[in-house]
Amino acid sequence: MRHPFDPELAAALAMAPEVDLSDLAAARAAQAEELAADPAAAEGRGGAEGVEVGEVKVPCRDASRHLLLRTYRPRDVPGPLPVLYGIHGGGYVLGSPEVDHDTNLRFCRELGALVVSVDYRLAPEHPYPAALEDCYAGLCALVERAAELDLRPDRLAVWGDSAGAGLATALTMLARDRGGPAIRFQHLHSPAVDDRLATPSARRFTDTPVWNRRNAEISWDAYLGPGTPGSDGVPPYAAPGRARTADLVGLPPAYIAVMEFDPLRDEGIDYARALLAAGVPTELHLFPGTFHGAAMVPHAAVVQRITAEAVAVLRRALGR
Repeated sequence: MRHPFDPELAAALAMAPEVDLSDLAAARAAQAEELAADPAAAEGRGGAEGVEVGEVKVPCRDASRHLLLRTYRPRDVPGPLPVLYGIHGGGYVLGSPEVDHDTNLRFCRELGALVVSVDYRLAPEHPYPAALEDCYAGLCALVERAAELDLRPDRLAVWGDSAGAGLATALTMLARDRGGPAIRFQHLHSPAVDDRLATPSARRFTDTPVWNRRNAEISWDAYLGPGTPGSDGVPPYAAPGRARTADLVGLPPAYIAVMEFDPLRDEGIDYARALLAAGVPTELHLFPGTFHGAAMVPHAAVVQRITAEAVAVLRRALGR
């Protein structure tokens, strides 16, 4: 099916990498190769203009491993700094902090904040709740080390893209319910929040670039376990789109961005409405002519609008 994409995005589609989760090993290898071939990202991994890039290792209950947090600290900006806690996308089965490296550099520079990206465990090797528990452990470790890291735990926002946005909003629920760190804002980009895939956009967009219904089905099957998606009893922590109004009361204010030609579009819209029904201040923006992952075309005017709006919203939320 032909879709009326934004002309600048359509012109770049021929160069867009195909994502096919039916062969997960190949998809992971292709992503790793793509990231390794990015000279800008490679140059910035040890540091970048105006930003000091580092790592924090967090001990886990399982003594055989550590949780890695990548940190981005603006140079020559006095602390203590507000914090933006980022959770990468990848359908719960792909990705690492490398995926959002350029975005995190920009957020760090423009927000004057400590940006932190969590390297959570991936499905299917580590299904729900492994990724969410990793995100929570990393968040708690940041707050516990606030003095050491020279940060402001009272100015803490979370952001995520796709599956990362699903984890980000689930993290706000978990932190609220466990009496954990106080999150003051959640920025959700193309959130993956509903395993049922029953919305009009989820049913319609079977051939869209980067992300389509088939990939979404594979993703949820890996994260929740084979045969579990769409069944009864999936908790809101796993699929926030399942949340009742009472489950959402008291969550931090939200900004949700959705792309027009994306199977996840309508579940993002539905989630924004659910947050509003629960009394959560929520802003929703649908960007026309876009597809899931359109940010890979940074020169496109619509992508520049998406990014500029994200910076403005987060700057306001962090008080910068």
